[in-house]
Amino acid sequence: MSLEHIPRERLVGLLARIPKAELHIHIEGSLEPELIFALAKRNGVRLAYPSVEALRAAYAFKDLQSFLDIYYAGASVLREEADFFDMAMAYFRRAAEDNVVHAEVFFDPQTHTGRGVPFSTVIGGLSRACESAQRELGVSALLILCFLRHLPEEAAFETLEQARPFIGRFIGVGLDSSERGHPPEKFARVFARCRELGLHAVAHAGEEGPPAYISSALDVLGVERIDHGVRSLEDAELVRRLARERVPLTVCPLSNVKLRVFASLAEHNIGSLLDAGLCATINSDDPAYFGGYMNRNWTETFAAQARLTARHAWQLAANSFEASFAPQADKARWRAALDAAFAAA
Repeated sequence: MSLEHIPRERLVGLLARIPKAELHIHIEGSLEPELIFALAKRNGVRLAYPSVEALRAAYAFKDLQSFLDIYYAGASVLREEADFFDMAMAYFRRAAEDNVVHAEVFFDPQTHTGRGVPFSTVIGGLSRACESAQRELGVSALLILCFLRHLPEEAAFETLEQARPFIGRFIGVGLDSSERGHPPEKFARVFARCRELGLHAVAHAGEEGPPAYISSALDVLGVERIDHGVRSLEDAELVRRLARERVPLTVCPLSNVKLRVFASLAEHNIGSLLDAGLCATINSDDPAYFGGYMNRNWTETFAAQARLTARHAWQLAANSFEASFAPQADKARWRAALDAAFAAA
């Protein structure tokens, strides 16, 4: 398919219209300040901030840990199944507006079970929202349970046991939270157990951590997808491997700038990842905290980098379908809709 006929001035509108999949979204990170205050009021939770504006003003992060501190504080308002449902549905409505046709949603049960919220409450609200998203919005949705890497592996095993009765409601496991000082090897045994249970495996690596963490996630944890992975370009042999094996990278441009992985979107390496033949995708990560959902990540990234063309846009969207854990029939249908959108541009 020839994409050279699409001028750059028409590309921004096209980016918003094309179908796309989101593969790196932390559902707790979609919790907007307004909803945080509404849930706090509903559940009688006292917040450290006097207003929505004061809370939003605190979103000035110097690194990943400074973000995580306020992220966990925001999650404290989630108490009942209805809270998890409302949070997820708010995200799915935003995703539908951005023409996200499929979302693979991370959730952090340890953030909630550690403060007394039962696993059944968390998964109940989220899985019900996934069903509603498909039925009411036409958004396909799957859940991925993430282990918090700053906690010991024993805690991950405990979470896995809590999750076992609900294993049909999520399709994989991931690894998130603080990357520095917590290499993938720390979770080798629990990921091996998850693979035995037939679960997909993904892991955050190569955001703040070194390229070696990407290799370890692949070799030790057996992951099928790398979340972030932007530091892979520092290792030429790793780049060749990622390209050869078509290992997807779920890249989050606005997040990378907000957490100072890159100084600006203009300096982001998303174009270089694509030009190296890697299966890179664009995602929003924690959109309530990092300033943008899917379409804003797409449009601002392309606006900041004149080198990105319609060919890059098509590749990013096609990669998102290829990298998903959705059925092949759905991937083919979304890919056909993508091709049709570009052909009509």
